Amino acid sequence: MAPTAIAAAIHASHTRKQQTDKRDATQILKLLMEKRFPSIWVPSMEELDLRQLLKHRHTLVQMRTRVKNQLQHIAMNEGFQKKRKLWTKEGLEFLRNLELGPWSQRRRDDLLKILEELNEQIRQLSQAAEAEAEKQPGAQLLMSHPGVGPILSLATVLTLGEVRRFQTSKQVASYIGLIPCEASSGVRRWLGSISKQGNSFMRFLLVQAGIVAARKDGTLGRFYQRLAHKKHHGVAKVAVARKLLVRLFWMLRTNTSYPAVVVRMQGSSSHPVVEVMAEPLSGRPASRKKNKK
Repeated sequence: MAPTAIAAAIHASHTRKQQTDKRDATQILKLLMEKRFPSIWVPSMEELDLRQLLKHRHTLVQMRTRVKNQLQHIAMNEGFQKKRKLWTKEGLEFLRNLELGPWSQRRRDDLLKILEELNEQIRQLSQAAEAEAEKQPGAQLLMSHPGVGPILSLATVLTLGEVRRFQTSKQVASYIGLIPCEASSGVRRWLGSISKQGNSFMRFLLVQAGIVAARKDGTLGRFYQRLAHKKHHGVAKVAVARKLLVRLFWMLRTNTSYPAVVVRMQGSSSHPVVEVMAEPLSGRPASRKKNKK
């Protein structure tokens, strides 16, 4: 149960209109004595430690990205722009043999050593994360969805914990911070960017996985292309990330694997649960089709 839901449950149990610190303390004591105090899910020490594994790996990946950007900068200063080809075996050999000034050469050599060390550390942490994901039935279930690997599946299981504490997929999206900010009054309704109040690491993983999932899943692919054409590709990426999160939530809640993805379209308990069989993306997106008159 979320902290806001706990406060609401405590407030609902207190029917008197007079509210003081003494009355609140008495009501809390009464709920505790009667064992009616709302509970909250707390991750175990083992789950907290596994979160550190994923966060540490993510930090090293960010450090590696910064090192790669600096090496790209060195190559571009010499008039070479190889982009991803710079990280192939031939590209790294070309970078090592590049003639540079004394200090530029020192910088290049140090960065290459750091890159090699980071690659080895990330490889070891990735193997550890894969091994831990194999031990988690929920993570194995989530990996049946296209674009979802051991890192995202393990992070989802560790972050959501007991999925039964979420009644709707909208609550899950709010928990991760993938719902829009809102400032509405009367008939005026204003929706802004996402709240970003949840786990930023989870949002990053969902966006990255959503890009891959949109290429492999027909429903997500058409949704992304339609929204990217209508608004902006950044908005489309976040929207796909939310849809992917909703799918993963219902996969865990109903113990259903892909491609029989169990989704609740609007995150409401009043909507029926349906099975959607994914089809490969083909043809132009629906938003680009125009009726000829």
